[in-house]
Amino acid sequence: MAVAVLLGLTMATSAGAQALDPQATEALASTLKMLIDPSQRSAAIAGSPQATAIDQQIRSLTGSEALTQEFFALAADVFQEMTVATGGDADKMLQALDGARSNPSGFAATLSPATLERLRALSVQISDQKR
Repeated sequence: MAVAVLLGLTMATSAGAQALDPQATEALASTLKMLIDPSQRSAAIAGSPQATAIDQQIRSLTGSEALTQEFFALAADVFQEMTVATGGDADKMLQALDGARSNPSGFAATLSPATLERLRALSVQISDQKR
């Protein structure tokens, strides 16, 4: 489930940041490590046919291992921001995903400036590679 949520990318803000309890902090750290570490990510993806299909779509989109790694690093940043902003509330996180699907520009406006810049840069790199 975490992989599907992360691959979809979600909203994040620092303005409404909430403190995480110790369990949520530990779960966040594990998820971020899984996203950033290719071997852990591969193991998590291999356990789910849905995640495998999404991973294949991402790899097709990015076109290179380096851009795939950057995609997942960006996903980790977005997930961390969103988790803090929602206090780790899974329902709020899923609501954010639903909102992002219907209003991508609204979603983008909620990202921190640094994360938004990384998203823009990755978009340009992917677009340039496809030419």
